[in-house]
Amino acid sequence: MSPLAKWHRSVKGLSERFELFVVKKEICNAYTELNDPMKQRELFMEQAKDKAAGDDEAMSIDENFCTALEYGLPPTAGWGMGIDRLAMFLTDSNNIKEVLLFPAMKPNENKPESEKQEN
Repeated sequence: MSPLAKWHRSVKGLSERFELFVVKKEICNAYTELNDPMKQRELFMEQAKDKAAGDDEAMSIDENFCTALEYGLPPTAGWGMGIDRLAMFLTDSNNIKEVLLFPAMKPNENKPESEKQEN
């Protein structure tokens, strides 16, 4: 389940989300925003547990976002198509890392002390 996507209204375990693939490459990601602050906080807590267990892709709890949801968010949806995804498609690259201008760096917190001091 995508942590920011709204659950499907009638099909349990399904979210209101889709991805557009062209020639086996993801080009677009779209979903209906989850606008229930209680459910959103609960999903963030589940993600925080996953992150603590070592999942690098899990999200942290965003209390500011949850507080904003408490003030009210009308039903919203959208889609996103990154320039990196488009470049990947146009260059026929197999991995997004091949087209990233600035690759993501892992934080030093997971490295042993001896390696931290070298940087």
